[in-house]
Amino acid sequence: MSAILTSEYHLQPVDPCTYSAPELASYYDEKYRIEWMYMRGNNRGCFTPTLLQSLQNQFDELATQNEREVQYAVLASEIPGTYNLGGDLALFKQHIEHGNRDGLLKYAVACIDALYLKMTGFRRDITHITLVQGDALGGGMECALSADVLIAEKGTSLGLPEILFNLFPGMGAYSILSRKIGPAQAERMILSGKLYAAEELYEMGVVDVLAEAGKGELAVYEYVKREEKSRNGIRAVRAVRDIVNPVTYEELIQVTERWVDAAMQLRPRDLRMMDRLVKRQSGALARRSA
Repeated sequence: MSAILTSEYHLQPVDPCTYSAPELASYYDEKYRIEWMYMRGNNRGCFTPTLLQSLQNQFDELATQNEREVQYAVLASEIPGTYNLGGDLALFKQHIEHGNRDGLLKYAVACIDALYLKMTGFRRDITHITLVQGDALGGGMECALSADVLIAEKGTSLGLPEILFNLFPGMGAYSILSRKIGPAQAERMILSGKLYAAEELYEMGVVDVLAEAGKGELAVYEYVKREEKSRNGIRAVRAVRDIVNPVTYEELIQVTERWVDAAMQLRPRDLRMMDRLVKRQSGALARRSA
């Protein structure tokens, strides 16, 4: 969150003592009733178990708290040039090498639990917005896709590279993309392993709002102001969408169990490719943070 924006909109930090969030910062805008959540950096910019727990705790707090009136929740990143680089590949590799299916499934279910809670508006009438101001890969893109509104800055890239190490994105990508752009196009995207520019995804209908580089937070406020004018109708249309094309928790769990089964079948050469991607992620993050 930029200092200028924080000052202009009088954002207040949410008391970190109310939940454990070592990799998450949260701010509240009382005027616009927005909860801003920023993922903080870790050594790979990915969904570590610690970050997943921080997100789950924050989402649970949003679902149950009564102190703040929240109508919009924004999930963004503090890491320059990076939204999120996906699942914890080093942890995946460790579980696969040790034949620890239960450990891998536990991680995958934690991802689904957090994703589904925000997909359902934190069990409240909250519009969830993803703000992508840097690369979103694999699970990072799945997280971005799971929002009601995906706002991405020009010059950012999103993609699902899992096929490069003989796997597929198993935490919601197929379910969400197939409903948004159709199953055939969703499969082409997943099987390509390609990185897509935000501009291209906007034309495809994957990105909802394309923001100018460095103007993503302002684009969020512009969107909120637009939705406020027709919020009742917009929320009703989303409810109808969920009736006509629901993404159920049971579906997400069945898909992620299939992902775990596929992951446990990876060969040594697949794991070597995964290891190269881990090192590539770490190197890219180090260069951006320098």
